[in-house]
Amino acid sequence: MTGPRTTRGRVLLVLLLVAAVTVFTATVPLLRDFFDLRVYYGTVHTWVHHGGRIYDYKVPGTTYGFTYPPFAALAMLPLAVLGRNAAIALCLLVNLTALAVVLRILAGAGWRRYGWYRWSLCLCALALFEPLRDTFSFGQVNLVLLALVLGDCLLLATGRGRLAGAGIGLAAAVKLTPALFIGLLLLAGRRRAAGIATAVAVAVTALAAWADPRASRFYWTEALWDTSRVGRLGYVSNQSLQGVLARLGETGRPLWATLVLLTLCAWAWRSRRAVKAGDWQAAFALTGAAACLVSPITWVHHLVWLLPSFVVLVRAGHPRIAGALYAVLCTSVVWLWYDGASGIGGFLGSNLYTWITLGLLLGLPTGQPRADRLLARRASTMAAAPSPEIPEPIAMPDQSEASAGPGEAAAATGTAAGGAGGRGLARRPSSEPTGSTRPAASKPQSSSSRASSYTVEPPT
Repeated sequence: MTGPRTTRGRVLLVLLLVAAVTVFTATVPLLRDFFDLRVYYGTVHTWVHHGGRIYDYKVPGTTYGFTYPPFAALAMLPLAVLGRNAAIALCLLVNLTALAVVLRILAGAGWRRYGWYRWSLCLCALALFEPLRDTFSFGQVNLVLLALVLGDCLLLATGRGRLAGAGIGLAAAVKLTPALFIGLLLLAGRRRAAGIATAVAVAVTALAAWADPRASRFYWTEALWDTSRVGRLGYVSNQSLQGVLARLGETGRPLWATLVLLTLCAWAWRSRRAVKAGDWQAAFALTGAAACLVSPITWVHHLVWLLPSFVVLVRAGHPRIAGALYAVLCTSVVWLWYDGASGIGGFLGSNLYTWITLGLLLGLPTGQPRADRLLARRASTMAAAPSPEIPEPIAMPDQSEASAGPGEAAAATGTAAGGAGGRGLARRPSSEPTGSTRPAASKPQSSSSRASSYTVEPPT
């Protein structure tokens, strides 16, 4: 099926899609009322203007407060000079900027060749992606962290690895989950980048300890180990391995630790293969998926870390699989089991996002894209057995890398993933921190050698 070919037809289609997406986002999912931003805003204002402690603040009417490391509060200090509406506007602007950076990195050097039409379709699809829309609606920081980490991915993939590491270090100091990317750098033998990431994380953490020693002491000795401060492990929004076990009634640590160890072994094996093949984008995508699985709590909005995986699938020649999985993550289907997950249907359905994440970790293609492999194989075959009628390629002194066609650039860098879907009954906006198409829980969450162009037609 092909879309309209005329500019007028494309404009009309985009306008229709924008209208449909607007209606969907305004009626089907529950609005999160910027709950997490309210946590950040209240914490910073209490800390700066009222002499309160970072981890004592609670959103009025709830038991939920700040759960990030102290440096995160330090990084959010600009909120202290803003009103509520200005803080919301700044949050939306920062998240939109981070999304633009993420898309630019994932699309690669040939991003301009997709044109306004394809980018418009991509943005409409992204607006339906449940983790992404929840990140905006909660006022979360996931996109900013993803942009920081993918910045280091770009440096490594383009041969500028000596500068890599700072983005991962900053992300790990704001949330602990991105620290797994330091492990990826060590697996890849990039000790310098791993050292930079560790040094940056330690330095800014020390800065936060200097700014508020009491808060740092409390976080690292008490708050970090108390998962009840974050939310209920068995809540359906928790799409991690721990969440699966909690919904089964299994709260013991040994089984969870065993599953985490097996997951990390699979991640290490697959990531090393990706790095050896020079496929940094796949390595980062695998690490994002593994981090979501092993974290004790992975709320649905944390699954923005899966976005690079869909790009890798499309780049590897599997757009239908990418579209199908992406569509499932647009449906809010796990909320059908909000009230309970009994039986085999409940077990499979309530953990559906976890199964998708696990499938991406185990099955994500790594190495050269299919187009690159065919091109390399054709070039090697022609070099090994040149035709007697056609002379061998002649090296031209004025030929530059710029002569590579857009198809080669796209195959080398990948393209943005697409696909969308939606479901659910219309709901009114909610001030509760969680829930999608279902009511909020009693304890809701707190919140990545070209062949010569003269081979076929040799010069005279």
